[in-house]
Amino acid sequence: MMARLLRAWRRLRVLMGKEFLLLLRDPRMRFVLVAPPLAQLLLFGYAATFDVRHADVAVVDRDGTRVARELLAAIAATGHYTLHLQPDLRAASLAMDRGEVRVIVQIPPELTRRREVQVIADGSDPNSAQLIAGELSRLVGQASLAAGGVPPPIRVEERAWFNPNLDDRWTFVPGILGSVIFVTTMMLSAMLVVREREFGTLERLMVTPIGRFEFLLCKLLPVACVGILDALLVAALAVGWFGVPLRGSVASLVVATLLLLLSTQGLGLLASTYAATQQQAMMTAAFFIMPMIVLSGFAFPIRNMPEPLQWLSLLDPLRYYLVVIRDLFLKGGSALDHPHELAAMAVLGSVALGVAAIRVR
Repeated sequence: MMARLLRAWRRLRVLMGKEFLLLLRDPRMRFVLVAPPLAQLLLFGYAATFDVRHADVAVVDRDGTRVARELLAAIAATGHYTLHLQPDLRAASLAMDRGEVRVIVQIPPELTRRREVQVIADGSDPNSAQLIAGELSRLVGQASLAAGGVPPPIRVEERAWFNPNLDDRWTFVPGILGSVIFVTTMMLSAMLVVREREFGTLERLMVTPIGRFEFLLCKLLPVACVGILDALLVAALAVGWFGVPLRGSVASLVVATLLLLLSTQGLGLLASTYAATQQQAMMTAAFFIMPMIVLSGFAFPIRNMPEPLQWLSLLDPLRYYLVVIRDLFLKGGSALDHPHELAAMAVLGSVALGVAAIRVR
């Protein structure tokens, strides 16, 4: 028994060495393993946000009093808005039609008596329109309160836990980490068996005493190492560059990532068993990647989806990973605080790997 285990270990060690050499000796492959995940994090870290950093505002001031000027000064003082004075509402609406401004603020005559300001937002981008209109309404309310000097009957104190400034980047960057690992490892796994078949080495391996388990293990472990390395690199960049806090432990990050890799490698290996070329394997994997990212809650809350899609998202391992990873970054939890999510990822990964192992011949 011990002699058999030693022989199996020697075979596995040689096969894993071959796989690591295939991954690392090609300069292009080394570039693909490291550069794209970091580039995607930088790109999406800056681009994927719902925050409104700047907007052009058309102002129709029909009052012209000191109170109106102080109100406009309070809006400009935020640094988020550039004010463009317009003679009337028609000129302001034409500017919005041309895309020159995103919102119109109309101040009526006799502002101190009527005490109302009209805010018209460009609804072609509903999310930005809602954010801009909400912030302008808050600024107008604060400026009018300061000018009038009358305190409200109830003062509301707003406070947000875990993300005090409500920065979208703190939510998106952990999600990008999961998506990058998901895409990278699934694509690499999808090319495993197909690459051996295209190179003509699969037939040679079949006549050796290598078992199916040993074959799969030597294929999956190098890709798992790549996934863990990418997770650590992206997490370090998220903390060091974007300032996203990692309040949980690195060990919990590694554990959650390993469970996600069970599913990504199983699905990628399953795609490779249905493809004859590497291009077909990548297209098959891409067919699953985009729907699973959409259903994961990365950008769109799962609770806002139709109920059938919410049930379908239960089969998405990335959904559970994002819950764990966001808790690790923002709330300081650990992987043990999410037994349901860890169990779901373990079950889905085991099923995917089991089906793929049966399919591999």
